[in-house]
Amino acid sequence: MIQIYLVVLFAIMILFGIRLLKKKSPLVMSRYRNIILFTLSGFLLLYLTATGRLNWLFALISLAIAFTLRFLPALLQFGPQVHRLWQSFNSSKQRSSQSQHEASSKGKMSVDEAYEVLGLKLGATETDIISAHRALIQKLHPDRGGSDYLAAKINLAKKILLSK
Repeated sequence: MIQIYLVVLFAIMILFGIRLLKKKSPLVMSRYRNIILFTLSGFLLLYLTATGRLNWLFALISLAIAFTLRFLPALLQFGPQVHRLWQSFNSSKQRSSQSQHEASSKGKMSVDEAYEVLGLKLGATETDIISAHRALIQKLHPDRGGSDYLAAKINLAKKILLSK
């Protein structure tokens, strides 16, 4: 009977914990998730040790080590190809981010993209553009937790649409 109460108490604690964590930022959420995972893993390891059921874990680790050592020469043959693939992935990623940054810093934005950034349809009036800009910049301004990049994009979109 007491086990049922403990399970219900644990479930209530989890529900309240989830409600509190929903209000936190993603960075805090990931930190809490890591802490919870390490704590649960520690408790599981401690439980398995206390009950004498840790044998399967050691067998699994031994099997993984034996498998790795057995197939290590075959895996090392693919090392240079994997390294080249990784380097090309990183260089293409850097090139694309540089080109995007250069395009945005030079003010290259099409009229269609400007309408899309502000969430407007083609042919919107000047007052629509100004009100959409004001609403977005109030939400995404860096002083209110937004980013400089988004604020710059919003300002650039307004500038392009009002200058056409």
